[in-house]
Amino acid sequence: MSFDYLQSITAGLDRNAALHDLMTEFGSDVWNYIYFLTRYKETADDLAQEVFIKVYEKMYTFRGHSSVKTWILSITRNTVHDYRRSAWFRRVMLSSGFMTAQQETAPSAEQDYMKHALREETWEVVLELPIKLREVLLLYAHHQLPMQQIGDLLGISQGTVKSRLSRARAKVNQHMRVHEGADERMAQHEET
Repeated sequence: MSFDYLQSITAGLDRNAALHDLMTEFGSDVWNYIYFLTRYKETADDLAQEVFIKVYEKMYTFRGHSSVKTWILSITRNTVHDYRRSAWFRRVMLSSGFMTAQQETAPSAEQDYMKHALREETWEVVLELPIKLREVLLLYAHHQLPMQQIGDLLGISQGTVKSRLSRARAKVNQHMRVHEGADERMAQHEET
């Protein structure tokens, strides 16, 4: 695919056909890149759709400063980063007091990697929670439902929602603290 191709599309030719061509050409690259970053097939499916919606909406902004593939993969990367900055991790981790405030300086590559690893581990811990705790945590943090709506949806009181949410956060934080302590002991052992 070339710059001229996208230019002709944005000049009034069939954008739907162009989107089909782009999805055929780059769909597997987009999906694989998302899966590599998130390690979740369902997330890759959802975000790949979101990427191609953005590509469709922004076709006319492509200027040819890079290849079409590079342009699409940059949209993909930004979409994944937006997903990771979503309220999910902020509401689970920050509101429970586990994570500290971000540093004022730009993070190093090691810090970025560690944040990514922490997020992946957090997902794994959440998925291991008992269903009653996991369900409340997902509805609150991921779907951003207020506690009253969660209670109505699950047929439980708002107090029970608060209790389950608190227990879910405590279990996630406990696991993270135990893991963090084990990492520190391992690092000290390696230094000696």
